[in-house]
Amino acid sequence: MTGTNISHTGTNIPTRKARPPHVRDTRESRLLLVLLIAIAFALITVDIRGGEESPVDGARQAAATVFGPVENGVAAAVDPVGNAIGAVRDSGDRHDRIAALEHENAALKTKLGSDDRNTSKVRQLDTMLKSAGAGQYGIKAAQVIAIGAAQGFSWTVTIDAGARDGLQRDMTVLNGEGLVGRVTTVGPNTATVLLANDPDFTVGTRLEKTDELGFAKGQGARPLSVQFLNGKADVKKGDRLVTFGSSKDKPFVPGVPVGEVVRVDPSGGDLTRTVYVRPFVGFTKLDIVGIVVQAPRENPRDMVLPVQPKKPEKPKPTPTVTVTAQPNGDLVDSDGKVVGNINEKPGSSASPNASGDADPAAGDAANEQE
Repeated sequence: MTGTNISHTGTNIPTRKARPPHVRDTRESRLLLVLLIAIAFALITVDIRGGEESPVDGARQAAATVFGPVENGVAAAVDPVGNAIGAVRDSGDRHDRIAALEHENAALKTKLGSDDRNTSKVRQLDTMLKSAGAGQYGIKAAQVIAIGAAQGFSWTVTIDAGARDGLQRDMTVLNGEGLVGRVTTVGPNTATVLLANDPDFTVGTRLEKTDELGFAKGQGARPLSVQFLNGKADVKKGDRLVTFGSSKDKPFVPGVPVGEVVRVDPSGGDLTRTVYVRPFVGFTKLDIVGIVVQAPRENPRDMVLPVQPKKPEKPKPTPTVTVTAQPNGDLVDSDGKVVGNINEKPGSSASPNASGDADPAAGDAANEQE
């Protein structure tokens, strides 16, 4: 029996389950589908030809009333997707325009940067030429192209000038601020410069005005250490030093500004005296430098140092005059001179004396006071 399990001698015999009715693709169903499609096209044709007087206008309005809100909701939900699709469609053109603008902007920045760079170079070159002119140095201009530990030195730079430009070993290197260093190795088109702040660098110095001699030694990023030969040398903060020169002007020509004293150690009775000098040159921002290829005929001494601004003069004290009133009304200053009388009428120059004449001394004193 269908739907019932019959137990017989301990054996379960399963029954057949009902299957869902199967929809068969018959000839009649295909004809029905074709007929419905034909009716739909006929209604569309009648509706289009009828316009506002279409016989299906009422049905269409009823359908619009029912399905209109649903269509608006679907349109609102799909609208961002449509915009995104449009944006993707136009993204190629926009990307090209943005890329062109970015390229244009980069070109302008490069041009502006180049102009600023050129302006800086011109300014550095102009300052260096003025310093070279003041010291009568014949120089060869070069540009720093590399910073590195060439030949084991910790403070060196490479410049774009070499033997073909007349450079030789042990030539003085300077810029518009002062002493940069000396040439250590020379190639055909480049050269290595040992900077003045390198621990292996030593240069003879001379103190401005007093001519005290010493030796400056590099200390990296710290101020130069200068040992004066005279342990009792009169050195104070703010004093300036220049190179005193070498034999045959190598490696140093005279008169190149070195730096300014920032600290003075007490001598303590030593034979030498140590001071600390801040270099005029900024060794971390070198660009344009000059190599002295011809030494000056005469020692420029302090001529290359910039002129220091004059210190403002102390204001002179204004003298004060103490005036004392006498019993007779005379006004007497601290020197005992009569300078006036409290009984004088406005416009009168002096008070009358006993004879009725004006007192000449009082009149002179009054004139002096005026």
